[in-house]
Parts: sequence; structure tokens; C-alpha cells
Amino acid sequence: MSSIDRAALAAAVASLPERFKGPGGTVGVMKDGEVIVREAWGYADPDTGLAMTPSRLLPICSISKQMTCGVLLDLVGDPSEFDDRLAEFLPNLEGRRPTVRELCDNRSGLRDYWALTVLHGAHHEGTFRREDARPLFARMKTTHFEPGSQYSYSNGNFRILSDLLEERSGHSLSELYRRHIFGPAGMRDARLASDTVAPLNGTIGHEGNAAIGWFPATNRIFWSGDAGVVATLDDMLAWECFIDRTRNDANGLYGRLAVPSAFSDGRPARYGMGLAHDRIDDVAITGHGGALRGFRIRRLHAAAERLSVVVMFNHEADAHAAALFVMRAALGRPSMPRNGIPADQNWAGGYLEESSGLSLDITAHGNAILASLGGGTEVLSFGEDGIARSVGMILSREGDDLRIERPGDNLRGLAKRLDGADAKDIAGRYWSAETESTLEIEAVGATFAGRFDGFLGRGPMHALRPFGGDVWKLSTPRGMDAPAPGDWTVQVRRMSDGTIEGVTIGCWLARNVVFSRIG
Repeated sequence: MSSIDRAALAAAVASLPERFKGPGGTVGVMKDGEVIVREAWGYADPDTGLAMTPSRLLPICSISKQMTCGVLLDLVGDPSEFDDRLAEFLPNLEGRRPTVRELCDNRSGLRDYWALTVLHGAHHEGTFRREDARPLFARMKTTHFEPGSQYSYSNGNFRILSDLLEERSGHSLSELYRRHIFGPAGMRDARLASDTVAPLNGTIGHEGNAAIGWFPATNRIFWSGDAGVVATLDDMLAWECFIDRTRNDANGLYGRLAVPSAFSDGRPARYGMGLAHDRIDDVAITGHGGALRGFRIRRLHAAAERLSVVVMFNHEADAHAAALFVMRAALGRPSMPRNGIPADQNWAGGYLEESSGLSLDITAHGNAILASLGGGTEVLSFGEDGIARSVGMILSREGDDLRIERPGDNLRGLAKRLDGADAKDIAGRYWSAETESTLEIEAVGATFAGRFDGFLGRGPMHALRPFGGDVWKLSTPRGMDAPAPGDWTVQVRRMSDGTIEGVTIGCWLARNVVFSRIG
């Protein structure tokens, strides 16, 4: 454990409003069990002039997951006690059902239910009710990988877990949080606020940016143990102090949550019990982020340094980057400039990683490359060995193709370069037995678009653009959840005579969903 750089920390905190522009925000830092930073700036609601303060409620979204897992450990101890109940939620799932521990570790293989709402025909500004979740889970027939073998973020894991907790205990999740988390930690104002339509204590989330301005975000979804907690900065600092206060307790709740875990093949995992495990240089950290339209939250905890950082925005700036910036400043470890040999321009292009069914898009970026695998973009630098690396991805050449490794996800495969003329015969109707929904693809002049029709409605048209040969991208920049799925990879499947048999659709959160052509 070391002292912190208080001058660098003060300068970093003072710079946050300008570095991460938006209506308002808060930041807190705890060191050695004491709060040393508790700051707020801007407005909770610019329209009314309501100031942002450390006592304003904001949704902490997916940070709720660790608290849901905490209730599980405190209530029953062994997650396997619930394993036999999962058949009630997943009655049509083929093959091995995941365990409850695999739900907690995001290694269930279940496709994310918010991503699946797109394929079920939901409109991005539609309403998702509490009673819509069970029918969606009941339709699941396959997992997109063998449970336990890989990591894939799935909000539905924790939605199922919270329902199990309520049914087992006979108490509401709200009461369970109060008894097992909020009360012991001294989180006085924190509560479960599942209905995202309901206003908080004056805090309004905002979409937009400095170029176009900010405007109130619309939310109409129902969250539970996946992301339903709201809290103030003071509540979150109380959580961090509780973590520090119980650090030497062998049965301490956070200590049990933060125990490292492994994939089924024995390789170490970077996520478990609702917590992400990472490093800042040689300093191990745990934490999580949260996102809802108009809000971004991040908490980080460095146990060996007894140091925690919490950043809360009522806008969509990068709270993770802000929290890392503040923690690095406190540790006296500013971000180092990116080194590397010049990028190999021949890497640029489109690829398909066949096991996941995800597209890989490579573009040159100075002495680095930008790589997007079915979603978020990462910046990779080249070493002297010609291998490109980032924190989350490793790429190496194998002929015209790229060998890809994502250690945190336990994904290893070959991304094959795409070439050939773009297909022009994709218009038609397609049916998925997996989601029990229909995809209609239409030709609109020289372009294509598709919409999904399922038990949640008839969704809007989504633009389709060619990516390479028989691979397309279907764009959903706005979904019910935040962030939206983004670009779905659409692979055209053909019979031996070249006739289209169907398409296989996937994004990072929901891979390899098969649709068969019906018209």
C-alpha cells in the first residue's frame, strides 16, 4: 500500500467537467477508509436549473449486478442450491443448462435478452414490462457457446437470478437489497427503481454531445437485479467504505464476491460474481460500469492500495475513462503514450471469425490499427514481433487471415478475410425457430433494409450495408437498452446451387441466431 499523489488527484478531478463534457456529474475517491474527494458539478436538470449534488439519485445500472450476487451469497451461500430451478425459466433450452454460478460469472452462454429484444420486434422507444421477461427466456432454445467455456455479457443472467432470489426468500428484491446490502453498508438513499420511466429526485439523463447539444433521454424498460438500483454518490462512497471496513474479514461479502474464478478449461477469467477484474499496470482492480440512456457510471477498487474511485454522469460521456484517469492520477501513474512499430497497412479490411459468427473490421490508425469485433472498437499497437495487441485483443497474421485471441472472453479463432462481389439477392422473408420471429429484408432502390416481427411487436426498418461477399451489417444504433447492440453481422447461407437457404445473425451479445428463408 502506498500514499497517493494528492496534487495530481486534485488536478485530475478539477479537469473532469471539461474533459468529459455534459450537463453534470459527480466524483468520489476513498483512500484508507476515508473519503478524500466528494465533488459535484453542473446540473441534475438544466431545464429547471436544479444543481447536481452528491445527494442526487442516479441509476447505477449494471453495478447492481455485484449487489444481486451479494444478496445470493448472504442469503444462501452456495449458488448451486438454485441450479435445479433454472428449468422453470429455460424450459425449451437444449443441451446442458448453465449453472447459477455461470449466470453470476457471465459464462452461461445465454444470449443477452436486451439484444434479443431487437430480434423479437421491439421498437427502441417501446415499453418492456416486467411480465415480458419470462416469455423471452422461455423462447431460448440454444446457447451461443457451451456454458462455462467463454465469457459473454448477458443481463438476463442477473434478471433470472433476481427472480430466483425473490421466489426462494418470499421477499421482494427491494427488501433483500435493504437487508443484505444497503443496510449493512449504510447506503441511506439507495433503492431498487425497476421502472426506468419513473423520475428520480430531479436528476434527468441526457443524450447528445457538445456539438449538437444535450436533450432528455427516454427510457421505458423494466430492470431488476440486472441493473435496477439507484443511488447517490454518498451511497456509493458508503459502499466503498463498507468494502474497506470488511477487507480483513474472512467472511466479508466483497471479499467473497471478488475471489478469482476460471473458465471450464482452467484458464483464469476476468469476470465473476458481477465484478470485472483488471489491472492498472501492476495494480489489480475490481469494479463495474453502468449504462442507461442518458447515464454513465463507473466504480473501481484497488484493494492492495485501499483506494476506490466512483464517477457518475447524467450524460453519456465515457465514465470508465474518467474513473481510470482519476485513479491513475491518484496512483501517480499517468497514462503512457502508445508505442509501437508502424502499422501494416495490408491488415486493413473485413474479416469473419467463423466460430462466433462475428465480423472483424480492421482500419489503420497512425502507428496502430482499429479493430472492431462485432461491436466496440479497440486500438491495437504492433510489437517488434509483428503481433498487434491491446488490453483485450491479440491479432497475428496467418496468410491472408488473422489469428485472433481475446483472453478475457476465452475466445480464440481464425478471422478469414472477406472478398468477392457483394450479394444482391438477399431480399425476402426469413424465420427463426430460435426466437420465433420473422426478418423481412427489402430492396429500397440500390440499398437494403430489414425489420423484425416477433412477440414484442413489429420493429422499425434497420439499414443493411454490404461488408464483403455474403456478409452484411445490419445496424441498430438505438436499442431498448443502452448501449444498443450496434451492428449485427448477417451471414448469407447458400445451398449447392447458389440459392439462399437463410441467414445467420449475430452481435457480440447474441451470436449465431439462425433464420431460414420462407419467401
